[in-house]
Order: sequence, then C-alpha cells, then structure tokens
Amino acid sequence: MAITHPSFGTLADDRIIIFDTTLRDGEQSPGFSMNLEEKLRMAEALHELGADVLEAGFAIASPGDFESVQSIAKRFSKDGPVIASLSRANTADIMASAEATKPAARPRIHIVLATSDLHMRVKLRMTREEVLERITQSVTLARNHAADVEWSAEDGSRSDLEFLCRCVEAAIKAGATTINIPDTVGYSLPADMHEIFSTLINKVPGAEKAIFSTHNHNDLGLAVANTLAAIQAGARQVECTINGIGERAGNASLEEVAMAVRTRHDALHAKTGITTPRILKTSRLLATITGFDVQPNKAIVGRNAFAHESGIHQDGVLKDASTYEIMTPESVGWSTNSIILGKHSGRAAFRDRLKTLGYEVGDNQLNDAFKRFKELADRKKVVYDEDIAALVDDEVVRGNDRIRLTGLNVSTGMGTKPMATIALEVDGDRVDGMATGDGAVDATFNALRNAFPHEVNLKLYAVQSITGGTDAQARVTVRMEENGKLVDGQGSDTDTIVASARAYVHALNKLLVKRERTEPPVVLRA
Repeated sequence: MAITHPSFGTLADDRIIIFDTTLRDGEQSPGFSMNLEEKLRMAEALHELGADVLEAGFAIASPGDFESVQSIAKRFSKDGPVIASLSRANTADIMASAEATKPAARPRIHIVLATSDLHMRVKLRMTREEVLERITQSVTLARNHAADVEWSAEDGSRSDLEFLCRCVEAAIKAGATTINIPDTVGYSLPADMHEIFSTLINKVPGAEKAIFSTHNHNDLGLAVANTLAAIQAGARQVECTINGIGERAGNASLEEVAMAVRTRHDALHAKTGITTPRILKTSRLLATITGFDVQPNKAIVGRNAFAHESGIHQDGVLKDASTYEIMTPESVGWSTNSIILGKHSGRAAFRDRLKTLGYEVGDNQLNDAFKRFKELADRKKVVYDEDIAALVDDEVVRGNDRIRLTGLNVSTGMGTKPMATIALEVDGDRVDGMATGDGAVDATFNALRNAFPHEVNLKLYAVQSITGGTDAQARVTVRMEENGKLVDGQGSDTDTIVASARAYVHALNKLLVKRERTEPPVVLRA
C-alpha cells in the first residue's frame, strides 16, 4: 500500500528510501573527521549517487557541526535530498537542528531517545512513563518547526517490545513521519529484526501514517543481513553509510544494501533510487577524504570483488561471466578496460577519461591534475584507471588543505645517515625543514616536524601497490594520534618516500580540522 510523506509525496510500497548517515554516524568513527569543504564535496557526491536523505550532522554538538549542517542545507536550498540533523529529545537540540536545517528545500529534524530498560536506567535515569512523556513533548516541538520529523528509539532492538509499541504509538500521535528502530549495539539477529518490524507495523495504531526505518550496526557482522530482514518485514527506509563506516565496527554498508536490493529483487521485491554505476566513485572519494581504504575483499567496492584466481572460476567466467558473477563490474562503476592513456595523450583525452571515471573538474583543477598526470606518464610505462583516480583525488579532493607539500629531497644509502629536506606551503606561506633519521621515511617525517612543529604519536605506517609492476604507484596510509584524537592520511606516488610525505601531510591537515573544533562532538549511538 502506498504511503504519503511530507518530503516524498506518495511513495510506492516497494520504494526504499536511502538515508545516508556517512556525514554524521560515519564521521563519529575515530580518525574520520572531515572539514567543511570535504563534507560539502561528499554531500554532492551522495546526492549524485541518489541518496534520498543526508544526515548532515548533529547541529548542537559544536559550532563547527552547526555550520556544516547549515552549509549543506544551503547547498540544497532549491532542490536535492532531504537534509536531516540529529537531536536529543530536548528543546536546545531540537531548536539547533531546526535552525541549521531551515535553509534546505526539504529539512528534517531527527530525534533520538533511548527505550531499552538498560539505557533508561543507567543513562537517562528516567522511568518508562517519563520517556513516553518526553517522546510526545519533543516530537510535538519538532513538528512545530518542520513538517518532516523522524523519531528513533536508541537501543530499540534490546527494548521490551510491548513498551516499544507504546513509544512508537506516542511518536506517531505527536506527528513523527518516520519511525526508526536502531540496532544500536549490533546485537540482533535477522530473525529478531523481522519480528520487531512485523510487530510494530501490524500492531501499533496509526502505523500506516509513518515510514518505518532500520539502522543497524555491524558488531557481529550482521548489519546488512539485519537491514534486509527489516525490509522483508516492511521497513521502507534504510539508514546506512558509504563503505560501512561508523562507530566501532561500522554501520550497514550502502553499497551492499543497494546491490542486494537490486540483485535479489526476486526475494526482496523492492527498489532504491541509487545510481549504482556511481558507487565505486563515491566509495573512492570517501576513502580519499578520510584516509581509510576498504579491505581488498570488501563486497562490491573491494579491489578483489570481481577478481578470479581459481582456475575453475577463471574457466567459468571466460565462458560466461554469470557463472561466478551475480552482478557485472560495470553495474557498480568498475571499468572493463583499465589500461588508459600515456605520455603522448592530450588534455582533451585526459578530460574525457576523467568524465568516464566520474570526475567533473574545473579548468584550474584540470590543469593541476593534467600536469601531474604528465609527470606520472613520464615515469610509468602504462597508466591505469587506478593511477588516474589516485592522482586526481590527491590534487582535487585535497585542494583546500592548509598545508601542502611543495618539495622533497632525500639523501640515503648504505653506511650513510639518511637526510631529508622538505618544503611546505602553510596557509600560503613557504616553510622549510631539514632532518636526519633512521631511514628515508623517518628522516622525511622528522623534516616535516621541523618545518611545521607538532607532537604526535605515529600509530600506523602502511604501504600498498595501486597497480602491478616495479613502476607502480605506492599508496601509503599514515595514522597519527594527538591527545586521544586519531586521524588517517593517504598519499600516492611512484616514489614511496614522496607518497609517505603526502600521506603524513594529509593526516596533519585532518588533525588541524579536529583542533579547530572549539567543542568536542557529543558521541551518540543511534
């Protein structure tokens, strides 16, 4: 049966709303902070991907979070996705979310309140009756400021089901247009989720007036399975993140849910508005911004997702790809022909290939990327799509960094003390540094600290090859920690030392973003 919603009008009963919380729940992960420009770029990419709702942040958490939510709302002031801000069930939070999302063409206030006996007793210190009263008060207030109000039962999957029914009924009566039942700690099994949603949808008076939503964490590796079980039980909104990022073990992965719905339409009888060929591009953009690569065997977007090493599998795929591939690589954005361009290729061909890979860049960004492409082509025999993506991400995605690497020289060899000299551009001004170290990388990082003094703990240094061959670009990941704050950075280059310096500078820029936040974000587990 179709349902009428203030933000979406009349929805077919097989339409799944994709609620992306990469910018809120995803960013709460240690090391995943983004600056405003990165959030805006990610929001645009999510819109192009086809996400229906963007949870832009938690407006009251800090001035920086408020600015981010408001800026994204302004970006979509005429059309685009629903823009939501998370709120606790109190007046200050709700008013902050209302103000921050007000510029959006379709604003949403998202209220969360715990309903499990454990959370009510330990965290809220409220009785069941007090929680019911707070639900009515908070949702009523939110409806006075927005036509679209979502109410979430934090730790809903561990709540007493009869009491949860009362809570949902109270929220709908007060005007909630979406009801979200999160598996906040990733505890449930698919059968549990199916029972919860079936009971709520069939038992709660007025349930037909609201869209039911599912939000699952991945602590037991069941987030996507629980999401699909909720869909089968009648949930019509899915809360998820790109690459499955999120607190602890992460959230349900948008790309996995979208492709499961598409591939198994026979069982799920549902559809999304996701433009699936843009999935890989969006995944790579997030990985570049956050500095976190997905693991090689990650479903859909991992580099091994469509790779076949077994002889039996290879034989089958060569005869008919459907023998071992349930979806085509092209359907999620992988290219069938990854060998592209060379040192004699021109600007027009380079721009065309960028467009094919999903990049839309301005003239200045194109010039910077093309210059680095030419430098790369002079050093590599063959330039691959992955090489292009890596260098464009370095130049374009990080174009607004405060610190930029402009020069590096390293002297090393057997029996000599490695020495590095480095040149940086910091807020437009050049600074230089020089240092020795136990190796070329250590000397480079010491030179960076000399040029831009800071104290951090290096928690991770990892190198991987983007493509094959001795001339392959190296992708380096650096994780650093300062006063409990973790950030990851990535850099790529055919020279591993240069890639290492790029990665360190990327992490340092992310650390500056965290420093700029005058108040630490409040951690929520919706």
